[in-house]
Formats: sequence, structure tokens, C-alpha cells
Amino acid sequence: MASLRISMFPAWPKSATVLRYGAAVALVAMALGTALILRHDNLPHPFTSFSFAAIAITFWCAGTGPGLLALLLSYLALSHLFVPVKVLGSSSESYLVIYGIFGAAVSWFSALRRRTEGLLTEARDHLEVRVAERTSELTQANQELQEIQAELRHEKDRLALLLDLNNSIVSNLELRDLLRDISASVRRLMQCDSVGVNLPDPETGELKLYALDFPGAKGFLREKMVRPPGSLAARAFSTGEPLTFSVEQAALPMEEGDFEQEGLKSACWLPLISRTRVLGVLGLSRLDATPFSQEDIRFLMQVASQVAIAVENAMAYSQIAGLKDKLAQEKLYLEDEIRSDANFEEIVGTSQALHRVLRLVEIVAPTNSTVLINGETGTGKELIARAIHDRSPRSAKTFVKLNCAALPGGLLESELFGHEKGAFTGASAQRIGRLELAHQGTLFLDEVGEIPLELQPKLLRVLQEHEFERLGSTRTIRTDVRLIAATNRDLAAMVQEQKFRPDLFFRLNVFPVELPPLRERPEDIPLLVRHFVEEFSRRMNKRLETVPSEAMKALCEYRWPGNIRELQNVIERAVILSSGPGLKIPVAELDSRTTPVSEDASSKSTRRRPVRSILAEVDRNQLVQALQKARGRVGGRDGAAALLGLKRTTFITRMTKLGIDPNQVSEPKVDSTDTSDTSDSSMVEDSTLDLSSSQ
Repeated sequence: MASLRISMFPAWPKSATVLRYGAAVALVAMALGTALILRHDNLPHPFTSFSFAAIAITFWCAGTGPGLLALLLSYLALSHLFVPVKVLGSSSESYLVIYGIFGAAVSWFSALRRRTEGLLTEARDHLEVRVAERTSELTQANQELQEIQAELRHEKDRLALLLDLNNSIVSNLELRDLLRDISASVRRLMQCDSVGVNLPDPETGELKLYALDFPGAKGFLREKMVRPPGSLAARAFSTGEPLTFSVEQAALPMEEGDFEQEGLKSACWLPLISRTRVLGVLGLSRLDATPFSQEDIRFLMQVASQVAIAVENAMAYSQIAGLKDKLAQEKLYLEDEIRSDANFEEIVGTSQALHRVLRLVEIVAPTNSTVLINGETGTGKELIARAIHDRSPRSAKTFVKLNCAALPGGLLESELFGHEKGAFTGASAQRIGRLELAHQGTLFLDEVGEIPLELQPKLLRVLQEHEFERLGSTRTIRTDVRLIAATNRDLAAMVQEQKFRPDLFFRLNVFPVELPPLRERPEDIPLLVRHFVEEFSRRMNKRLETVPSEAMKALCEYRWPGNIRELQNVIERAVILSSGPGLKIPVAELDSRTTPVSEDASSKSTRRRPVRSILAEVDRNQLVQALQKARGRVGGRDGAAALLGLKRTTFITRMTKLGIDPNQVSEPKVDSTDTSDTSDSSMVEDSTLDLSSSQ
């Protein structure tokens, strides 16, 4: 711009001078030619005016040098061609001064014009330079502004992601749904093709793909799949440091074959750290080879910290919900126990048969062995099971009971193992089973012989492997439960009839405990009567002080097919009917209900007794020797029955069958009356039983 010239001939530097001077000659020649033409036609020929115009034009357009040449040529033409002519009475010499003054004036104006044009040109060039500089600065500023806007938009998107994560953490506490929402949000923002969350399995500790968001998956990557120990996700979990991968940098490890099959080319794994504890791994993958930058990793570590908080909160919520459900179930069980017969859980009695059972309870209680309690209905099997639990190291934990005969097979399985939401029609919510509720405690299965055959293998697995699955779930739950089973049926006979699995029977029959029926411990009946009378009197706000001797004798002679439960019901009805200080027992009703024990029932009870092998070996000589050693005494601690390990009534039955008279076989003369019988009869023959004394 600064190199532009003011003259009309700026094109080529070498020819510009010739053109300027040629223009001066041409202009003067034109003026001279015009004057000659006018003169030829005898017209006025003001050559001076024409020459002044030529000089002015030359000075103005061609510059000072050509202007001076035009001035000189005009003067020479005027002096040589027009001397004879007198113009205004002046000679030709006077035109020299006129030409000089005119040339100087025109030269000054021409120089001033050129100077002005030069200043304007310089100002224009400077302005154009400034405009170009400012345009460049504005363009650069605009680019920087666009970059800043892009960064702000990017940061806004990232902040929006963090806000979404926080909202998800607050609004959703279901772990799998929460992680799926988080994975989808992270995938959209980070322009990834796959986002997954890996968490360790609570049972095995193996790292599993817990949640996955991969719309274009081919099926090689799927939820619940185990990540190999040598995989990059496992390394990030073990080291607690983020790891990146790109096919441009290295080849995939052999453990990442599923990534190669899916066509993923770059990936990033970030540990989920909360309070210096690694909870899992967040994995991001792309189908192209675009690597993850350090800036991406720094931001993703912030995302990972939020995800770790979400995982920790969801796991804590799950644990709290489980404990809440467990406490609710325990509350229901405890309330049920308060309303049930557990109010009479004291074991009342002083008979030898009961003492043998209690000694077995003391032996087995400190262990974790499975106990099988055999006994007729109403003999107090649940009380013995509770006594075993209360004397065991698990006494501080829950004692859970389940009557297997009270529920059908389908409901029994759900009640025992629990179920997931939607496992079957009517399963509107998740429910934990009795096995899970009794974790680290004791589970009492009453009437275990009523368990259906299809359910028995699952119970056997719990006893052997200490693990099970809820209905509708594939997750294995481990449990530490001590099992106490009870039955009034002959399980051995059921095994022979293929109504009960033999392997389950052997696992249940680790430590059998046989409860004697009430008819085999008549010496405990007065104590039980006293106990029940006191309990029902207190509950009904009555004051009963005595039991008539006739009533007590009738109670002791009655066979009690319903055992202690029947006795309890009879005493409760008697307390209701009693209006004075004495207990009124409907003896006539007992007499009408008195029936001998059938041979089948006796043989059934005998089949379950552990003394069956002893009875097969006892013969007349052994009975006689025992009577001789006991000096004719049958009952009591030192009696013949105790020496042989038999019940007193069983010994008497055997002795009667063999025709043995204790008075004849004893060496010295002894009192044939058994002391235990005496003590029993003395309690019955008293005119009244004083209930005011303490039990």
C-alpha cells in the first residue's frame, strides 16, 4: 500500500519517466498544433493560453520535471514562432517572467497536492494495517471465546452429570437399578459405547459385572459374568489405581477376550474408592481407538467417587432393609411366642425319666450338633428344644420355630427358604425365610416327618452345605443355623416305607432324645397339677388352695393319651369351673375317657425307644440278679430298674410277664413296697394337696 505513487504513471518504474516527459512534449505539441490551425484559418490563436493549460496539466499530472520541460518548450515555441506577433503590446521576452511565475505557482500547488496525497496515502495505509491487526486480534479473540464457550459447555455437561448422579443417589436406593442409570448417564456424556460397574460377590469375593449399559452389545459382555483375576478390571480393583487401554498402544491381555469379541478398541477402568476402601470398578469402553485423556481420567475419578458413595449407600440400605425385615419377623415370632404356650416353658418334674432327658440336654446343648427329639404329642418337645437353645452358645441369638405340619408344601418351602418379589402369584414383596432369620441361632422344626419328599433334598443341602437359595432367586445365601427337629412319628419306619429320605434321617438323627409320655412318669403329675393350678389361678385372678385327694388320685391313674397338653387343658377347665378355695376336677369325665393304651401305640412307642436292644437281651436271670442286688426294690435311684437302665413301669411289666415275685427272690426280707411307689401314693392319699406352699 505504501509503494503506490500519486502520479498518473505508476505502473513500471523504468518507463514511468519516459511517459511523464513524453506527456509534457505531447501536451505542448497539442497546444502548438491548435495554435497553428487557428492561425492557418486566420482565427485568433491565443498560444499563451494553450501553453499555460499544457504547462498546468503537465505540472499537475506528470510532476515538476515534465512541467519545467513543458514550460521550456512553450517558451521556445513562443519565442521562435510568434515573435513578430505582439500580444497586448508585449515582447516575447516578457513571456519568460510570466511563464516562470505561472510555472512556480503551478509547481507549488502540485507539490502541495502530492504532499497531501502522500499524507493521505500514508494515513490510509496505516489505517489499513491497524484494521488488519485489529481484525486479526478480533478473530483470535473470537476463536478463544468459542473455545471458552465449548469448555464451559463441556463443564456444564459434566456438572449436569454430577448433579444427575447426586439425584440418582438420593432418589434410587436399589443398587442394580441405580448403577444402570449411572452407567447410561456416563456413557452419553463421555461419548462411550459401553459402561459397566464391577462389584465383588459378597459370598465368593469374585469380581462380577453387576450392571452394564451397552446398546450395541453382541452378547459376549453381559451382567453377572465373572471378571478373571488377571483382567484389567481386577487389577484396578486390587491396586486401587485407574488403568487405561488402547489397541494403538498395546494388545489386549488374554483375560480380556470378551472385549476383543465385542470389538472394543479402547477402555478405562477406575476404582470405586470410599474411605480408603475399594468397593468395585467403573469401566468405560469405546468401539474406536480414541484413548482416554488425562483430563478425562481426572473427571472420571470424580464420577467414580460419586458412584462409590452411591454403591455404599445402596449396600447400606440393603443391609438395613434386611435387618429391618429380620427384626420385624423376630418381633412377630416373639409376639407369637408370648401368646403361645411358651408361658409354661418351665420343665416341671422330678422323675428319673425326666432327669435322664435333662442330662442329655446338658450334654448336647454346648455343641452345634443336630438334635432329633422323639415323643408323643403333648410331651413338651418344644420346651426341650428351647432348653437346648438356652444352654447353648447361641442363646443370645434368635430361636425360630416352624411347625411343618401346619403349612402345605408350597407355602412351607417359601416359609423355610423365603422368596423374591414376583417368585409366584401373590409374592408382592421380598420375604426372608426362617433359615435366614435364624442365622447364628437355632431353628426348631416341629413335626419334621410331615415335610414333603420334594422338599427334603433342599433341607438336606442346608444341613450339609449350609447354603440355600430363595424362591425365584439364583443368589446363594450362606447360613449358620443349628437345627433341632421334633417328631411324634417313627422316622425309621417311614424310611422303610420310602416316605422319608434315609440320608436326611441320618443327618437329623445325630443325637436322638426320647421324651417319655406322661403315663410313664406318674410321679410328676402332682407337681404339674400344682404348677398349672398356680398359673391359671394367677391369670384368672382366683385363689385356689387345695386339690381333693380323690381328684388327684384320678389324675394320677388316668393314662393321659394327650400327655402334658391334655393335663394342662383339664386343669384350665377345672380352674374355670372352681369357685371356692378347692379345685373342682370333673373326675367323671376322666373316668369316661379312660381307655387302655392300644397295643399298636405301645409297640410304636417301644420302637422309638433306645432301650429296644436292651430289652432283647434282658432275661429272667438278669431281672432276678438285679432284684437281689436291690434287695427287692424295683423303683428309686438304687432300684433294680435303675440298675438295668430301664423305666420302673417297663421293669414291672417285664417282671410280671416272666412271673417273678420280688419278695421271693430277695435274699434278706425286705419291704416289698417300692419307696418311689410309696412316695407317689403318699402324695395321692393325702386328703388334700396344699397349694399354698412353694413348688
